[in-house]
Amino acid sequence: MSTRIDLPQVRHLGPARLTAGLDRFQRLDLASHAHVHPPLPRPTRDNLLDLAERVDLRGRGGAGFPFARKARAAMATADRTGARPVIVVNGSEGEPPSAKDRMLLARAPHLVLDGACLAAAAFGAEEIVIGVTAGSPGEVSIPAALDERDLPCPARTVCLPERFVSGESSALIRGVNGLPVQPAAVRARAAEGGTGGVRRRPTLLSNAETWAQLAVAARLGPGAYAAVGTTAEPGTVLLTVNRPASGPLVVEAPFGTRLGDVLDACGLRPGAGVLVGGYHGAWLGPVDAVGAALSRTGLAGLGGTLGAGAIVALAADTCPLGEITRVAAWLAGESAGQCGPCRRGLPDAAEALAALATGADGPAVLEDVRRALGGAQGGGACSHPDGTARFVLSALDVFAQDVEAHVAGPGCGRPVLGVLPLPHDEGARLEVDWSRCAGHGLCGVLAPGLVRLGPHGYPASTTVPVAPWQEHGARRAVNQCPALALRMRRP
Repeated sequence: MSTRIDLPQVRHLGPARLTAGLDRFQRLDLASHAHVHPPLPRPTRDNLLDLAERVDLRGRGGAGFPFARKARAAMATADRTGARPVIVVNGSEGEPPSAKDRMLLARAPHLVLDGACLAAAAFGAEEIVIGVTAGSPGEVSIPAALDERDLPCPARTVCLPERFVSGESSALIRGVNGLPVQPAAVRARAAEGGTGGVRRRPTLLSNAETWAQLAVAARLGPGAYAAVGTTAEPGTVLLTVNRPASGPLVVEAPFGTRLGDVLDACGLRPGAGVLVGGYHGAWLGPVDAVGAALSRTGLAGLGGTLGAGAIVALAADTCPLGEITRVAAWLAGESAGQCGPCRRGLPDAAEALAALATGADGPAVLEDVRRALGGAQGGGACSHPDGTARFVLSALDVFAQDVEAHVAGPGCGRPVLGVLPLPHDEGARLEVDWSRCAGHGLCGVLAPGLVRLGPHGYPASTTVPVAPWQEHGARRAVNQCPALALRMRRP
């Protein structure tokens, strides 16, 4: 594959394992991969499970679930039913501040495939499925890598839409099964039969970095793998450090590395606060951030989470509340809209945040935000409401002084610079033509979760973002508006 891949730069603190060779090669094809990485061993089923347990390999997509426990559950189902398992690589990364998995799939695809092939051979898999984001470099890089190598079983790629919830495990499995790519309304264990349509097959799913880490651990062995990191969390982790002026930088660092050291290496300061874990992560104040150990244990002690390893330092010259409001509105629109917390809780919170950012209604609006997010926690069909609530509520605590300035009146006086990354392409929006609108209020009846009416019966906003699950109601409102005052605008 000769096409140059435009992807984040890569850096490492400590040994380069997942990033080995990327200082010399733009992309590791099979020949360069074999030059950089030693031959891959062929462990048995028991040996591979034992290895994963000894290094305490955990998922690197955000939840941190033990890999060996998932694998043993899938193997138990395979043994009980006689169905061969399916190995699934989750390479869908719909979160704007995260780029590590996309980088691996595009620049080090064989390292990811090494891990998947190790498991497929050891566990007698029927198939390997790699989920990639449609239009991403991995859509080209992974099929090219599959064509280069021998495989223990058939393998294929599945392209998924670039949406935040597309990377949720049950959403990916639905996509593999040819269903709409959204989280399953009823939670089920993939290990007990995730893929395969009518004949359900036990499924072992992990994200791209997890499979690459498995390949590294198999080559090094548990002792050498644990030579870096902490006793409880050995090895390295990939971080996406967002740099507003220069684009994201993917950093490989040992577990336990101080966040302040990572920021220094990337030429950044903690600013007003640092987001760790991406848009389902949590904010840390600048003092806590500098000394925070980048590990699950280290961050949990500060009320944080490592999540998928995305890091954003918020510059001191932008309005924190305005930045949080932008992302909260985007997250509300990125939901699947299939449960109460996503249909009402997240939009209500986003609307209240927008009002708070303008200095409207003061303490009452702040209480509305907390009430809406409190109601969204713990009751969703997937983790999206909980993650969004953690992102916003931690921001309200870390940026309490800024929030107070908005509660008290005109706000902090700083502009919203758009430091927190969001997709450049806007989705559909519902627009109101005030020269036509007569305040009938029918739009609020036809699309109650989308159009909020003010005290006089007019829409409260002239432009409203429309999530995919809201489009039906938006079209009804446009088509039935007596004054022809509504229209849908698409990017």
